[in-house]
Amino acid sequence: MTKPPDKLKVVRKLRCAIYTRKSSEEGLEQEFNSLHAQREACEAYIASQRSEGWVLVRDQYDDGGISGGTLERPGLKRLLEDIEDGLVDVVVVYKIDRLSRSLADFAKLVEVFDRNGVTFVSVTQSFNTTTSMGRLTLNILLSFAQFEREVTAERIRDKVAASRKKGMWMGGVPPYGYRVENRKLVVDEDATAHVRWIFDRFLEIGSCTELAREVGTRGIRTPRGNRIDKKYIYRMLSNRAYIGEAVHKGESYPGEHDAIIDREVWDRVHAILQESPRKRAARTRAESPALLKGLLFGPDGAAFSPTHTRKGDRLYRYYVSQTVLKHGAGSCPVGRVPAGEIEGAVIDQLRAVFRQPEIVAGTWKAARAYAEDISEADAHAALQQLDPLWDELFPAEQARIVALLVERVDIGTDGLNVRLRVDGLSSLTREMLAGDIGEAA
Repeated sequence: MTKPPDKLKVVRKLRCAIYTRKSSEEGLEQEFNSLHAQREACEAYIASQRSEGWVLVRDQYDDGGISGGTLERPGLKRLLEDIEDGLVDVVVVYKIDRLSRSLADFAKLVEVFDRNGVTFVSVTQSFNTTTSMGRLTLNILLSFAQFEREVTAERIRDKVAASRKKGMWMGGVPPYGYRVENRKLVVDEDATAHVRWIFDRFLEIGSCTELAREVGTRGIRTPRGNRIDKKYIYRMLSNRAYIGEAVHKGESYPGEHDAIIDREVWDRVHAILQESPRKRAARTRAESPALLKGLLFGPDGAAFSPTHTRKGDRLYRYYVSQTVLKHGAGSCPVGRVPAGEIEGAVIDQLRAVFRQPEIVAGTWKAARAYAEDISEADAHAALQQLDPLWDELFPAEQARIVALLVERVDIGTDGLNVRLRVDGLSSLTREMLAGDIGEAA
């Protein structure tokens, strides 16, 4: 009796996907780079397992110039999507750290592999993740990969610290007034004049808020074309790069680049910055501009001009009628008024306006003609915010707001009448909502 022939062994096909990665972009432009070398080794390994049913899938999953410390990689995301769709049976890499250098991240990847019945294979570190021994080997190797990554990061941080202590530029956005050439800061002659003017002008007015407004009027913008606000100016005034220094973790070192600002100017600027905004506002307020200049008129229609006199150390400010100046005392029933009293009365009326719902409603309706996205609640909240902020504003800012809000102030023997600009109320509302009015300095 003849024996029946042996049954043919059926080999299940295993679809193999190759994943390659390189941390830096250096060399990727070459015709044959590191990614190609990894793929070639993996393809050869898959070909050696053809008898086991291994076949290479056509799609390529490559990530060039991306760190293994993150899972946010386009090639890896496509691979995981195909795994979830059941299109891959085996993931093949050249080395385990090509897939991930983080133990926590790799645990997430293994969970995806297990859930979809996918095996993970490293060409140069042969093991199978379906066995307990393979998992142990995998975790040991991955722990060393993470250790290597952390040590490398420490070396880089140490190198940056040592370079900064030598005054070298270590990258990032160069300060306004400088540009980068051959990894060094070089003075930009076109912007240098603006930097020096900003420092000198701050010494004159002592206010970042007002300085930002003047900078905008002059059309000065950042190298990227953005508006320069008071926060940007404060960072400029505090940047020690302008006096030729490099800073690392709060410590300053002599830099390799040239200084733009003299040490004397720097020290004077920072003597002002060390004062609180309220103290600066109080000091500057003593030299305050006349809030009602060009706005105050007497009962005969003549304008009032600001004037002042000193008695000892005290300064006395007044508004005097042009009629009195031309024709002498007695020519106008209201010839001279104390500046502080009349200005305080006008400010009190303005503050009362901010609290009146009917005025807010009118402001909102006028503002809608300019900005339809402003609600009545926005207008009410914006105008109410100005009341507590007023005393902290610099005199120049106060004068600007008064000129924006007040069209005319008529003073007579029976009191005064303040005529408002409705369009000014709308403009002020938009400024408050945009955050352009806030701190005193």
